[in-house]
Amino acid sequence: MDYINVILTSTLSAFALFIIAKLIGHKQISQLDFFDYIAGITIGSIAAELATELEKPWKPLIAMIVYGAVTIALSICARDFPKTRKYINGTPTIIMNNGKIYRNNMKKAKLDLSEFMVMCREQGYFNLSDIQTAVFEYNGKLSVLPKSSKRPVIPEDMGITPKSEYINTEIIMDGRILHENLKRMGLDIKWLEKELKAQDFKNAKEVFLGVCDNENNLTLFKGE
Repeated sequence: MDYINVILTSTLSAFALFIIAKLIGHKQISQLDFFDYIAGITIGSIAAELATELEKPWKPLIAMIVYGAVTIALSICARDFPKTRKYINGTPTIIMNNGKIYRNNMKKAKLDLSEFMVMCREQGYFNLSDIQTAVFEYNGKLSVLPKSSKRPVIPEDMGITPKSEYINTEIIMDGRILHENLKRMGLDIKWLEKELKAQDFKNAKEVFLGVCDNENNLTLFKGE
């Protein structure tokens, strides 16, 4: 009987964790700040406890809901009330500017010189003299502005105006034609069949991935 209860509470735990993660949003995964990190660990620990709590599973469930609600409330507060952001998320800290490293700001950010140099190298800057400004963001990442003489050349520097680029649209995925995408591009099956034939494909089933750009150029990939 206990193993049935474990299955049920584990299912409840997974479902509750999924719902809370969806409500919190993708920021929890992609860009953690301090509170998101703490909340994520805590909610995960409570979910694990819920999975094995057989007598009173409602206690950890309530705790999960409370932590999730607090996280969402703080996120909304930071979004709608800008003045609260520096207290909830923290503020960016300038670590280096115009050849000068600010030791006090490094202490404030709990960052030592070795860590700073590692983060610079991760950004591709092995020589600190190539850096104009380095800012330690509230999410723990380092933003680097290179000196104008060290930044990559862009088309504007060369007097070139390239065409605008757009995201390609998937037309075929794993041998299946995505009719809605085809229609949204203003294309039809006859056009697709013609393109398949021109690129030596008998039908869409032979195509692993087919993408189309805004100029109706179709690129096809054969799966192995």
